[in-house]
Amino acid sequence: MAAHNQQSDPQDSGNRIKDPDDWTTGDEPMTEAQRSYLHTLAAEAGEEIDENLTKAEAAKKIDALQQKTGRGQPTK
Repeated sequence: MAAHNQQSDPQDSGNRIKDPDDWTTGDEPMTEAQRSYLHTLAAEAGEEIDENLTKAEAAKKIDALQQKTGRGQPTK
């Protein structure tokens, strides 16, 4: 029987997704990947995107638009 590797356990606190407000680089401008995905989500949701969002703000907006559009949600 193989030993359980704690470091690869997705329930391990070290693997939890960090709140964007706690990101050390959260105040930097959003990445190009975030910008592209935001435009895709915004088009589907019929919304406009502020081009001057920070990384943290973009992450929060992505979460909100995923909720609105149903993208990024776990499949049942």
